[in-house]
Formats: sequence, C-alpha cells, structure tokens
Amino acid sequence: MRQLKLIWDFKGPDGNKIAEHHVLHLKAYITAENLEINITGIETINDLHTVAYMVVVESEMPKVRDALKPHRGQVYNLP
Repeated sequence: MRQLKLIWDFKGPDGNKIAEHHVLHLKAYITAENLEINITGIETINDLHTVAYMVVVESEMPKVRDALKPHRGQVYNLP
C-alpha cells in the first residue's frame, strides 16, 4: 500500500524547537492509535522554516488527517 508523508510547517526563529516538540506528540499519537508505521522526523528548510512529519499508510490517512490537521501531504518515497 502507498505511504503518505503528512507535513506540519513551523516558521520563525523558534520553528525548529516547535517542530521537535511536535514530533513528540506525533510519536505519542502513533503509539496511542497503534498505527502501522512509526516514521516521524523534522526537516530544516532554512533558518526560519522547519517541518515536522509523520508517515502513514494511505488507508490510515483520513483518520489521521482529520484528527491532527496537517498543513499538507505528499507521497512518501523511501530514502
């Protein structure tokens, strides 16, 4: 099944710290909801823009999207 990367954008001088903290909540949600995949992380775009993300299987996406309200998403390609 296709995997999707759900993304939350954090901007400003504290964006990196906020994104790191957000990932803690994403990990807690994954555990609480017993999701199939446990992939999370952050990516720094520049000094003022960092994203937090989690990867879900396509069948779980509507439930996660509705509960956590990501800013955007994309198809996840394994690194």
